[in-house]
Amino acid sequence: MKRQDGCGAIIKQINDKLAKNANNALRNEKLTMTQIGVLAELFEADKNCLTMKEIENKLAVAQPTVAGIIKRLEQKKFVETFGDKDDKRIKIVHLIDAGAMKCENGKKHMRETEAKLLAPLTEPEQNEFRRLLIKVRDSLDM
Repeated sequence: MKRQDGCGAIIKQINDKLAKNANNALRNEKLTMTQIGVLAELFEADKNCLTMKEIENKLAVAQPTVAGIIKRLEQKKFVETFGDKDDKRIKIVHLIDAGAMKCENGKKHMRETEAKLLAPLTEPEQNEFRRLLIKVRDSLDM
């Protein structure tokens, strides 16, 4: 198979490799990158709580997908869910201590992975790479 060298193809190849490596590393933790993403969002949230709808919006995924992710995280005892006191239709997800610890481990892995990703670049090249990535990303938010 011919390797594609267009920018989009290269970005996808990098993303695919990063996701594969991350998921392999997280397998021992019995987590996926998506689940770590949810834990990280909860970790950063006020009182470590978000509604299911807020998680849908932050991850840009559909409600059934979020429901499945939360169900698995709840079974693993990393989060707990409860109804809003004023509106029981609103489901709130709360990060508990075990989930926060997994989130810290995930963040450590992400830092290590980023260091490996950037290792071939000098520090000025790393800064320029980040700057260019941000510039391209922000240009797509039309």
